[in-house]
Amino acid sequence: MQDKGKVTGIDCHAHIMALDFPLAPDIHSRPARDVSAKEYLEVLHSHGISHGVLTAPSFYGANNALLFDALRSFPDQLRGTAIIDPATEIIALERQLQLMQEIGIVGIRLNWNKKKVLPDINSAQYKRLLALARDLDLHIELFIEDHLQEQVVPQILASGATLVLDHFGHPDPKLGVNSPSFQNTLKALEAGQVWVKLSAPYRVGSLNGVSIKPYVDALVAANPKQLVWASDWPWLSYENQFTYADCLTWIQSEVDDSVVWEDIFIHNPKSLFHF
Repeated sequence: MQDKGKVTGIDCHAHIMALDFPLAPDIHSRPARDVSAKEYLEVLHSHGISHGVLTAPSFYGANNALLFDALRSFPDQLRGTAIIDPATEIIALERQLQLMQEIGIVGIRLNWNKKKVLPDINSAQYKRLLALARDLDLHIELFIEDHLQEQVVPQILASGATLVLDHFGHPDPKLGVNSPSFQNTLKALEAGQVWVKLSAPYRVGSLNGVSIKPYVDALVAANPKQLVWASDWPWLSYENQFTYADCLTWIQSEVDDSVVWEDIFIHNPKSLFHF
């Protein structure tokens, strides 16, 4: 049994899902099986990790009921990021976000990867959502293709909201560390403007021989205090190809300094996700 007060490690990106939960329209992935919060915590604890962050999968849209149930069931061990409908009326939206915070929601997810039409970050609705995120200290978690980042990232940074980038910042594997967006990520990271998740190397080309070491080295050199580790469990669209231990080894083996690794694994996420 884990000591609920002791943080031995934080997994900053994972998903739970249910096959019978209603799916949103125009989805690009779907659940392969039922995955419960209880199973997730058992996986964490079997690897000596005490806490985790559940990220709302895109295929449920703004229906966060499954996520909320998990947070209510395990309030000491889990936090979450939710997908929000920006069209909600302002007073109702603010109250909705405050109630979400009370059960452990710490961020708003913009999963804009593989969108047929990119939402308008300059719209009044999104400006309002970003302002609320800033005022309520809810971070913005962004997942979007490399070449589209500069259509979105500057506006989020200008809003004053905390920005967290998924999966190394999602650089284009063909461009690697020379990607203009990745170079902008490094600059923003060095300036303390963004946080980056070291997670899911298979989403940035590792299965095709792309090494993550240059990414990790560059990100650590820019600002190790705003990096966090995540497993991306249970690896949507890549199910059954890896073990959880792989997810730890991939990143830890590339971080030479044990103090830096402890920051990435425990101290940084403890601060960012309010554990």
